[in-house]
Amino acid sequence: MDASQPDPEALARLATGFDHEFLDPSLLVRALQHRSWQAEHEAPDSNERLEFLGDAVLGWVVADIAYKTFTDLPEGRLTDLRKSVVNAKALASLARQVGVGPALLLGRGEDAAGGRTKTSILSDAFEAVIGAIYLDAGPAVAYEKVKRLLLPAMHKALPNIDKLDAKTVLQERAARLGFAAPRYFVESEGPDHAKIFTARVVVGDVEATGQGQSKKNAEQVAAESALASLPATPDA
Repeated sequence: MDASQPDPEALARLATGFDHEFLDPSLLVRALQHRSWQAEHEAPDSNERLEFLGDAVLGWVVADIAYKTFTDLPEGRLTDLRKSVVNAKALASLARQVGVGPALLLGRGEDAAGGRTKTSILSDAFEAVIGAIYLDAGPAVAYEKVKRLLLPAMHKALPNIDKLDAKTVLQERAARLGFAAPRYFVESEGPDHAKIFTARVVVGDVEATGQGQSKKNAEQVAAESALASLPATPDA
């Protein structure tokens, strides 16, 4: 196989995965050109500029979908929903589903090191393909492709949104109940390589604690515990 071009079968499967027939196939090829391949082949472009564009397109589309679809969510939860599907891990998972890995153009060293399965490379390439679709067919088509791929993930993530940032949820609920902002007190014990953090949160007349391997995790657990003890509304 010509190392300067993607595997034709993998390329065809990828186009099917994105449900897009490129008017300019060179855009798709460019979206798959990792910088390690660019360096070995002295090519003028890697996929990084397309990745930059695709990242912006994804942010726009997901924000628009979230705003129009989940009309009962406040701004903070909309932000959490967007973050839950537009992040390296989530995008890499989608990249695997549509077949990005086998179609990548990687340098020999990166390929031997398992680059086709690396989260960062897959997520970047996924964004680059979205950027390529945007250039190839325009914003309306790119919107529909992103919606088809990410809306199911958004629905799946929705039940767990509150768990993404219990501290924010607790702060919002405290304000709704007329309480002052939650106060956190954190202590730690154990050696540096195995510290255990204990967080205590006080909100209204509720006090709760939580433990974790980091200050942030301990505070999140404490916030979740406090939420379980607080009513959702003043008259609940």
